[in-house]
Amino acid sequence: MKLKIDSFVLSIIVVILFAYFFPFFATEKSPISLDIIGSIGISLIFFFYGLKLSPEKIKNGLRNWKLHLFVQLSTFILFPIIIIITRPLIQTDAANDWWLGFMFLAALPSTVSSSVVMVSLAKGNISGAIFNASISGLIGIVITPLWMGMFIQGSQVDFDMGSIYIKLLLEILLPVVLGISMQKYWGEFAKAYQKQLTLFDKSVILLIIYKSFGHSFEAKVFESIDFLTILIIFILTLVLFYLIFFVTGFIAKALNFSKEDQITAQFCGTKKSLVHGTVFSKILFPTSFPIGILLLPLMIFHAIQIFIISVIATRMARENEIQKK
Repeated sequence: MKLKIDSFVLSIIVVILFAYFFPFFATEKSPISLDIIGSIGISLIFFFYGLKLSPEKIKNGLRNWKLHLFVQLSTFILFPIIIIITRPLIQTDAANDWWLGFMFLAALPSTVSSSVVMVSLAKGNISGAIFNASISGLIGIVITPLWMGMFIQGSQVDFDMGSIYIKLLLEILLPVVLGISMQKYWGEFAKAYQKQLTLFDKSVILLIIYKSFGHSFEAKVFESIDFLTILIIFILTLVLFYLIFFVTGFIAKALNFSKEDQITAQFCGTKKSLVHGTVFSKILFPTSFPIGILLLPLMIFHAIQIFIISVIATRMARENEIQKK
């Protein structure tokens, strides 16, 4: 089987390298305000997200409530609990920054597009995947800041829940509601230009990643981080993924889910959204916070989940074809 490296993962690596060599545009001295461009881009991402959300599909999707409840509990409860259990092991400020990065990863909603594509390839419950991936993003608007607020409030970082929810309301929730309300007029446009809209989403995310890492490189945040630390972070991220994947699979079987629902439970319940992560990091944390460090576990997890789930989904698809013959 020939494996392809995800082009978006390669784009992220290129952008981080560009931020390392040319961090100037991420600083306050830059003539281009990336913060304003990023904020407008975020609002447009979620406006188009609302255009693609079908209220009818969401209503119909509620019927399989056991699957949906399982996926959302895995996404927003199981993930964070596993990370919280490890907190007593944290002894230094540097380790605490990395731990917060993992906690941020754990508190995020599931990804949409890759979950649905992989579930479809593995012959899982596609409608269940669409519902869970879509509703997860909306739930995350409320849940992710609550989880992070528990561990950041009272620290030296300025974390004002009131102003954060106002930003979330104006930059994310309001555009989603506007998009849903305009769906009957522009919904077909969103479907027809889905590839272009996906490219736009990724472009905004790459812009935010550049801003975050450029600022971190300029502030020399990564100077004390060696290759061994990065390797440890990679291994811990890999262990986290496999732990969630096998736990969700075991519980889904124990609950007597159908084969299709088991696939959806595992594929959707183990994913985390890089789109929401980069967007939320811009809103949740001030520029004084080491956002580059915060995003690193998420970006490693993003690459891991795409690679491993692609391999598993491809294998399942091949097995399905063999069974049909």
